[in-house]
Amino acid sequence: MSHRIVRTTAGPDRETLAALGRLGVSTVHEAMGRRGLVEPVLKPIYPGARIAGRAVTVLSHPGDNLMIHAAIEQCGEGDVLVVTTTSPSTDGMFGDLFATALMARGTVGLVINAGVRDVADLTAMGFPVWSKAVHSQGTNKLNPGSINVPIMLPGISVLPGDAVVADDDGVLIVPLAEAADAAVKAQRRQDNEAEKREQFRAGILGLDLYDLRPKLKELGVEYVDQ
Repeated sequence: MSHRIVRTTAGPDRETLAALGRLGVSTVHEAMGRRGLVEPVLKPIYPGARIAGRAVTVLSHPGDNLMIHAAIEQCGEGDVLVVTTTSPSTDGMFGDLFATALMARGTVGLVINAGVRDVADLTAMGFPVWSKAVHSQGTNKLNPGSINVPIMLPGISVLPGDAVVADDDGVLIVPLAEAADAAVKAQRRQDNEAEKREQFRAGILGLDLYDLRPKLKELGVEYVDQ
């Protein structure tokens, strides 16, 4: 197997990324036709984080963080480091020193299909991480891997330059070619939801707003007075 570090600046424009981050995982996912979600095994290490950025991908040997060291050089302003391993791992491949180096380069967060440690420090630093595990197990720096190549996260593939959107609702991958259109559609969806929210505040029921009463009848649901 060949190992390589691909240098690329391909990615969505900053305005698109800002819009995706503001609109959030659930809204963008729905606007994309309910596609793009990473399986919910990757969770935020602290609540309230909300990011969107260009994916810099890392394919690493399990229990080895050599390629994370190499990947930092390829990360820049507004990027998200996305790491997976060639076989399952929960080792603590990432900690506060890595986060310090990434923050100095303007990188906005990490998505890792493995473990992280130094969670209290990462939280205090305000560096967002979505990981499979929190684990203090140390790692080596002995085995080669690749950077900015196609990788797999649980349930979905990630290409370098794709948009990564992550918040309390999970992690979403938006293909680079769809990112701008997804942002437009997600904004329309949010505007529509704002209108519905006002109707709900006014007391209108979802049964009537979505015309669901005929569906209940069609499905054989009956009202019975006790």
